[in-house]
Amino acid sequence: MGCKLNYAETSTIERSFSKKNYKNVSFKDYADVYIINSCCVTENAENEFKYIVRSVKRRNPQSIVIAMGCYAQYNPKKVSSIYGVDRVLNNDDKFNIVDIISDINVEVKNKKDKKLFYSSFSFGKRTRSFLKIQDGCNYKCSYCIIPFSRGKSISDRIENISKNINFLLKNGIKEIVLTGVNIGDYRGTNNKGKIYNFFELIQYIEQYIIENINIENIRIRLSSIEPNLLKDELIEFLSKSKYFVPHFHIPLQSGNNFLLGKMQRRYQRELYENKINKIRNLIPNAYIGSDVIVGFPGETYNHFLDTYFFLKKLDISYMHIFTYSSRPNTKSINFLEQIPNNIKRKRNKILKILSNKKYYSFCKEQIKTKKTVLFEKQSKNKPFLYGYTENYIRTKIFDPYLKYENSMQNVILLEIDKNGVILVESFH
Repeated sequence: MGCKLNYAETSTIERSFSKKNYKNVSFKDYADVYIINSCCVTENAENEFKYIVRSVKRRNPQSIVIAMGCYAQYNPKKVSSIYGVDRVLNNDDKFNIVDIISDINVEVKNKKDKKLFYSSFSFGKRTRSFLKIQDGCNYKCSYCIIPFSRGKSISDRIENISKNINFLLKNGIKEIVLTGVNIGDYRGTNNKGKIYNFFELIQYIEQYIIENINIENIRIRLSSIEPNLLKDELIEFLSKSKYFVPHFHIPLQSGNNFLLGKMQRRYQRELYENKINKIRNLIPNAYIGSDVIVGFPGETYNHFLDTYFFLKKLDISYMHIFTYSSRPNTKSINFLEQIPNNIKRKRNKILKILSNKKYYSFCKEQIKTKKTVLFEKQSKNKPFLYGYTENYIRTKIFDPYLKYENSMQNVILLEIDKNGVILVESFH
């Protein structure tokens, strides 16, 4: 459930079972053991978890259901009390799950002390891999539960990252997405104790690939990065990079400075706008996504209009709109002036319409241009293959014989369909 980080960790845990002669099956299939890597960002995520537990217990009432992940770490007592959950593992024990699977009485504590970093990456099922470089968060945004469930920021050693990149690229992966809770806060060391910040890590990865991996047509993509951690020198470096693609996801959350203060974000909207302008000046065709929260406690109509018109003038490509969900033990749960659900829904809908307009406008600007698409493995028997350009435009190509499956192809963008997917044709 949840984010790219959870996906990377789930894939790593899945491989640990394969090594011990377990047979991995689809989660929709009959199984002896079901493992749910949970999320707790919103109340909807918790409700979805309960639904999943009920569904697998209907499939096999005698099965063992193991809960792990953020929801299980944050509120183990509540999770263990859910009918159908047999075992609950904390964020450290989940990486030892194969060894402790026979132990029913697992004690779970909300650990806030120093923790270990567990390297993780997805591999084997997709054309791209999510590589975990960092975990946890030292920020204290007033609405966010993640620091409670993931703990303080911790980073992987730089040699582990380069070893994993080497393995993935030399075993057929053509795109790696660097992921974590707050990747811009990366502070990793090498074996000699030298500390690398995020910008230094990016430089290191680029140089490592140039010197050690003789493979053409490979990509490195960044996941979400905080605007205050997206330094100008990093944008300048990425604009000239051979391997890092022109794709940014930069959470905003609100276009009103008063609400940004209440949210305890570490920037104001002027800094955010400067970052967007910097990217557009240096990388005109870059895809820029954003996160926005509607219905935050105290968000007046004028505050919402501030956000709307700020977003309308920003040259961004897409917005992921979150409806505010109060989470236990966060500061914002005690804020006065909670917003009614019907108003939240209206504001969410308004921003989604704006987001769709921005995405279609961005895509139309790309029509008739030449791009490179990484086509995915076909999941269903269809005449089209789907994939993403380097600047994250969803595309499709007519390919009934699957000759482009899991490959990088030079294409021309032709036309956009009603679902926002661009039809392309290959050229050589």
